[in-house]
Amino acid sequence: MRIGIVGAGGAVGREIIKILEERKFKISALSFFGSKRSAGKQIQFKKKRIRIEELRKNSLTNFDLVFFSAGSSISKKFAPIAVSNGSIVIDNSSAFRMNEDTPLVIPEINPESIKGNKPGIISNPNCTTIISLMAIKPLYNLAKVKRVVATSFQSVSGAGNEGINELLNNTKLSLRKNAKSKKNIFERNIAFNVIPKIGNILENLYSEEEMKLHNESRKILSDNKILISATTVRVPVLRSHSISLNIEFNKKISIRKATKALGNFPGLIVMDQPSKGIFPTPIDCSNKDNCIVGRIREDFSSKHGMSIWIVGDQIRKGAALNAVQIAELL
Repeated sequence: MRIGIVGAGGAVGREIIKILEERKFKISALSFFGSKRSAGKQIQFKKKRIRIEELRKNSLTNFDLVFFSAGSSISKKFAPIAVSNGSIVIDNSSAFRMNEDTPLVIPEINPESIKGNKPGIISNPNCTTIISLMAIKPLYNLAKVKRVVATSFQSVSGAGNEGINELLNNTKLSLRKNAKSKKNIFERNIAFNVIPKIGNILENLYSEEEMKLHNESRKILSDNKILISATTVRVPVLRSHSISLNIEFNKKISIRKATKALGNFPGLIVMDQPSKGIFPTPIDCSNKDNCIVGRIREDFSSKHGMSIWIVGDQIRKGAALNAVQIAELL
């Protein structure tokens, strides 16, 4: 395939490039695009260094597939141009996710949403949605899910390389006497702290990030009856998100059946012997493809409830890997 990558210099763009090489994706031509600021920089693919070109309206021609990882405003402006030139677009932004005619895809969960047609734009779900549904879907296959209460613990790399730099710099400043922290990306000092708000607050007092989990999950599962109440929290972790899920079903599911279903699901590993100190943490899944689930237990306060904990690398499975898997599915 002839492939273009918009936002090639960002964290997700670079990860897409890395994964395309790791998975030996068949490429006949590869081009990188970015902002005026990143234009001229070079990124290595296999043994060749490829220069990032400044993205212009006439840039996106002669591509079979274009990955977009440069934010919603860039996707809204340039993705339709790529489609009009005959390309398929896989978009990592939120720009088109809730459009009725745009597939929103997690390949392990709803590959059928793009089979049998050649769509112009395919959307990658939000990273927290992807990681959460990797644990919810195998249980959803056992019993109807009525309600989910989710609390996410999201790493600073979810805000890009600038988020990583701010955590590292503020950690150093916090250890110095009388040094003031700098806040460019996050609303509060992220070092030795947690921030219970990601994205703008909407009229219902939930944040944009929290409503993404609710709305996107319904679309991916094709189930408008499932209710998801989320709290999204930024934590001082460099990479990989963690989500605590409390799930209420329409009937009781045994721990044995749940553990077996989770363990058999593609892209998911069970690590669950908490009495022996065996449970997943963000470090366990960082730079790895699989999500990891643990702390599987019945909710004693609910007749048909279960609580689980899942971790996943939001740059890989939560973004870049999922996008490449969609390309492989195509």
